[in-house]
Amino acid sequence: MANFIPQIRYNIPMLDTLNSRQRDAVRTVDCPLLVLAGAGSGKTRVITYKIAYLIKELQYKARHITAVTFTNKAAREMKSRVSQILDARETKGLTVSTFHNLGLNILKKEIRHLGYKETFSIFDDQDCFKLIQGLAGETADKDQLDFIQAQISRWKNAEVSPEQAFLLAADLPTEQAAKAYGLYLKQLKAYNATDFDDLINLPVKIFREHPEVLQRWQDKIHYLLVDEYQDTNTSQYQLVRLLAGIRCALTVVGDDDQSIYAWRGAQPENLHLLQQDFPRLKVIKLEQNYRSTGYILKAANTLISNNPHIFNKKLWSEKGDGDPLRVIFSKDEFHEAERVVSELISHKFQHRTEFSEYAILYRGNYQAKTFEKILRANRIPYFLSGGMSFFERTEIKDLMAYLKLMVNPDDDNAFLRVINTPRREIGATTLEKLGNYAQERGISLLTACFEFGLTQILSEKAAENLQYFANWLVNLSDQAERNVSPIELTRELLKAINYEMWLKDTCSDTKTAEKKMANVEELILWMQELLEREDKNNLKDIVSYLSLLDILERQAEEKTTDKVSLMTLHAAKGLEFPHVFIVGMEEEILPHINNLHEEVLLQEERRLAYVGITRARKTLTFSLAEKRKRYGELQSCQPSRFLKELPQDIMIWENPQTTLDLKSRQIKGRAHLENLRTMLKT
Repeated sequence: MANFIPQIRYNIPMLDTLNSRQRDAVRTVDCPLLVLAGAGSGKTRVITYKIAYLIKELQYKARHITAVTFTNKAAREMKSRVSQILDARETKGLTVSTFHNLGLNILKKEIRHLGYKETFSIFDDQDCFKLIQGLAGETADKDQLDFIQAQISRWKNAEVSPEQAFLLAADLPTEQAAKAYGLYLKQLKAYNATDFDDLINLPVKIFREHPEVLQRWQDKIHYLLVDEYQDTNTSQYQLVRLLAGIRCALTVVGDDDQSIYAWRGAQPENLHLLQQDFPRLKVIKLEQNYRSTGYILKAANTLISNNPHIFNKKLWSEKGDGDPLRVIFSKDEFHEAERVVSELISHKFQHRTEFSEYAILYRGNYQAKTFEKILRANRIPYFLSGGMSFFERTEIKDLMAYLKLMVNPDDDNAFLRVINTPRREIGATTLEKLGNYAQERGISLLTACFEFGLTQILSEKAAENLQYFANWLVNLSDQAERNVSPIELTRELLKAINYEMWLKDTCSDTKTAEKKMANVEELILWMQELLEREDKNNLKDIVSYLSLLDILERQAEEKTTDKVSLMTLHAAKGLEFPHVFIVGMEEEILPHINNLHEEVLLQEERRLAYVGITRARKTLTFSLAEKRKRYGELQSCQPSRFLKELPQDIMIWENPQTTLDLKSRQIKGRAHLENLRTMLKT
């Protein structure tokens, strides 16, 4: 396939707003390109302008351009920025999506090549966990099942087959996971289902086994752009390599210093593999930072210089030095939260800022609880990142699956979720045979339960269990069609399956079970409220409405409100805030205790600290405690080694015993008084 560069027609005036390296990255199209983009260096701008450049100046059709990234939010932002440069006619057919959405689109068109029906289901993590639970047996505890599920995902992302996994297994738990891996793949296929990882590795498998399909997709994608390339795993890298093909029309943007997802398969070395697979690769470094002050960047550069690099870079800014970085000590974790919140209130009072300009970042979610308590005590609004959606809760998904089946008996995914919730002595082998039979007949799993042919391949007991469940479900469905009260039906359902007892039997403690049942009651109350509306008068309407809300909730971005942000360092990646507090800067927290003794893991912890530092635009404060409660006892803490690796000439270390001068005490006092007045007004 010839590498064709169209005739240049006209220039994009807005390219003049880019710096020289950004312009070079946009205009480089005659060879594969790696843009090594430092934090805050305008990488998204480069990608969006390059898309505009390809369409406007090089006359590429938008439908032949594909840009991929890792989150729906990033994809929406990228598409929005492109639409600000080009009109709707010019962007028609442009693909901007996540890796997994791209894989899903490929599978929708091509999955039949692997023997699946086109109406395949996608199992979420909870569905997969239940499947593994059925394979492992009742003796396996949650920790074992979590290990098996995570290990299978790692093997899939690394393109390791079940046979290879078994040969590589170095201990009994991994060997057991390898055995479950093969059975897991077999059952997924029987259910005509995929998991999240399959959305990448199945397209790779199709492309390798069916060159004509790959050719068709290469003909469709004339130019490929990839964001956050340092976060790709093996299968994602192979998907990119296959789609780029011999045309090599490829731009990838990444930063190995911000690779912090090794635990989910990310391989920063994929940046380096590009040089092997694409010998004509050009590398452009974006080092000018448009976000942070000079001192913040000096700290980031000095810290990350302790990691080895193949591509060296150094961030710089035109914003001036800014304020020195501060380190504040506290007696314990409670005093730490009090002091950080006090500093935040004081700074807000002095500088007349908004709460939304502040972020408190930490290594682990467990650290948030104390800060939440102090923020609430001071009536300071906050947003806690990573909170679980109502519809993501196991108990809500269980009940919604039952309700979906009552209004749509052909919903195979819902059927598989509830078939053993609670347990009905319907084993994995029975379900595998049911799945194969339904797929061969082209019917739903529930319909298959009633067919005589199924009784010929199942034991009498297994067939009876399936038919009993199916008859009971159809009876409920009939009542729904007769407009029996949805609330009555739902309560009859919960009573029939004794769901409250199921929760008590499966939860770790009674309190957890009670909380889950309270969530179920909340859903029923919500259904009652919907019934009182004129447009929601039956179960089908209610289920459709709630299902749509679920989808919209997953897609919705958090609204920008005046709240302090609380989040992990991992969750903060890609964000920025004028004022940042990084808390718990202690050995065994950052770096994490599990990653202290292996150099590769320690390097990732350093990258995590680097990500935290580069979130700050104007001020950066570190906090640590002298003692912290662990395992029920107060233990002494040591400052993080990363604090010692920072340039000390731009650091101010403030000990809690240090006496504040009179002016500082007056300012802090007025700040807290002002906050108290605000509290009394609300």
